[in-house]
Amino acid sequence: MTIGHHLDALYGLPAYTFPGVKHKPRPVEPDAVAWRISSDVYDSGESWTEAFGRFCAAVDTTRVKALIVGAWEEAYEEDPSAVIEALTAARDRFPALRAVFLGDMVGEECEISWINQTDVTPLLAAFPELEELGVRGGSGLRFPALGHGALRRLVIETGGLPVDVVRGVGGSDLPALAHLDLWLGTPEYGGDSEAADLEPVLSGARLPSLRHLALRNSEMQDAVAAAVASAPVVARLEVLDLSMGVLTDDGATALLGGQPLTHLKQLDLHHHYVTEPLLERLRQTLEPAGVEVNLDRDDADEDAEDDGTVWRYVAVGE
Repeated sequence: MTIGHHLDALYGLPAYTFPGVKHKPRPVEPDAVAWRISSDVYDSGESWTEAFGRFCAAVDTTRVKALIVGAWEEAYEEDPSAVIEALTAARDRFPALRAVFLGDMVGEECEISWINQTDVTPLLAAFPELEELGVRGGSGLRFPALGHGALRRLVIETGGLPVDVVRGVGGSDLPALAHLDLWLGTPEYGGDSEAADLEPVLSGARLPSLRHLALRNSEMQDAVAAAVASAPVVARLEVLDLSMGVLTDDGATALLGGQPLTHLKQLDLHHHYVTEPLLERLRQTLEPAGVEVNLDRDDADEDAEDDGTVWRYVAVGE
């Protein structure tokens, strides 16, 4: 499966695409929407930085709260260094900015695993009041460990998350972070981490405010589930999301045999390969305690070879 829809909201604000050069923007209050600025990946007549320049000239940027960076030209070959440089250079013009999403592209523009990224932490350094950061695409992505006192939500969507990024996030001091969502992906698309690399996140030592943890879209979902089953951070979570991956009976058994999960508000395992007997055990264990459990299979599918080999797939891998 690929991503087929752009973001419809960011920071609780509806997304609004800043019009192209041939169109005048309709009257919109600068702080009422999340502004989406994009270029054409193929044969663009205007670069992303040029579109951003028009935006800065047309909109009262001092009131803008959320920016969505859509496609930049040749995103399958070029990383967004120029985009990040433009944003950080304009930092003084965006005193109210609280949320940025970098790489809001659908499959027709650029498949998630083809999106070239770079070091995204300059955005956090430039905007110390930023509360939400989202990134789509793992190729070339870097996230060296850092400290940031305001960030409350971090989302990294990939078909394969590099191990250095996993370690960088785990090594960061993020005292306000309440929501962490990592799409770990598969080795075929650069996801070379192991469950052990998640230990700094699962200890929760640097994430005292974490309440929503998503470790999903992973080929190693059974190993992730086994690590989560005894992870200290789980005791203070409200939402645990292990969806979109290759979770089988082994992972479900590990969750059932680990620490109690009855304190959770939600457990999301959708897109899985767990058999019905274990699904029923999960329901009987958690639903009477008031846990909202998502056990939908969605489009989880598997292929069997003549030699008995079974192939199972994450939800987003291209």
